[in-house]
Amino acid sequence: MDHDATGRAIAEPGDRRTREPGTAAGGPRLGRRRLLRLLGLGALGVAPLPVLPELIRAAGRDEPVQGTGDPARTRDGRIRQWVMIIDLRSCDGCQSVGQPPRCTAACIEGHFAPEPMEWIEVFEADLPGGGTQFIPTPCQHCQNPPCVNVCPVAATFSTPEGTVLIDQDRCIGCRICMASCPYDRRFFNWGDAPVPPESLLADYSPEHQVPVRRGTVMKCDFCPDMARAGTLPYCIQACPQRALYYGDLEEDVATNGRALVSVSRFLAENQAERQKEELGTKPRVYYIPGHGEAVGRDVFTPGREPTEWPWMERAAEAVTWQR
Repeated sequence: MDHDATGRAIAEPGDRRTREPGTAAGGPRLGRRRLLRLLGLGALGVAPLPVLPELIRAAGRDEPVQGTGDPARTRDGRIRQWVMIIDLRSCDGCQSVGQPPRCTAACIEGHFAPEPMEWIEVFEADLPGGGTQFIPTPCQHCQNPPCVNVCPVAATFSTPEGTVLIDQDRCIGCRICMASCPYDRRFFNWGDAPVPPESLLADYSPEHQVPVRRGTVMKCDFCPDMARAGTLPYCIQACPQRALYYGDLEEDVATNGRALVSVSRFLAENQAERQKEELGTKPRVYYIPGHGEAVGRDVFTPGREPTEWPWMERAAEAVTWQR
């Protein structure tokens, strides 16, 4: 059995289990109708709340997760462990190009993410002595993910590569995962999405959540399908200052599309941090402290351009979503 970067055992290829104790290999897959039938059983009417998730899981153990590719492997057979590094020294919120953050825009374009979803959102935070910094924030892809631990139907699950995905075919829209996420990186589809019509032609996969499903949760998927194909995620490709790196902990390499770095040395030498490490979630997204100084940003120049959804005019009749 392989192990991840923390030494924990992980599933072999073809084993779509979540890392949640008590979840069977193959993982439960439970449609809405089947769940409603299950909830209608008299026995569940008196089942204590802690027992309910396990009863639901047991009902779907013969249905494996669909739409996830075989794990990517190194040349010597180890399962890759995807990681992202965000160098805040080089992030200026795209002030230098006078546009909304390009990472956010590329993610929206590539995933047809509906308004107002920003799967990688660039926040502007105040600094202790005055001034601001920009902080691009995708899903943190925790290795101890609270969202996975609380989902009653295993619609959100961890993969052998370390990504955390959501299967909208299984999601029942309870939003418990949203409440449990300490990073506020999950979004609920309240209505009919304002997305371009071509998104309806896409083949659905938990690794590329297109087309969107009303009444389900969505988020950054870390683009593992692109990485396995040898292509960097949309956000990495679009960053004009090359502040975003994507890589593999097993090979100890990461790239921003121009430079190649050793992950371990890059993190250690630049005192990298992870958000809310004290919670023990073990995120796969690391941050190098800074405020855009490496690209000449004046820390006392606040503000960024508002995010845009490029297809809104083509889908003007669609309902604008609310989180």
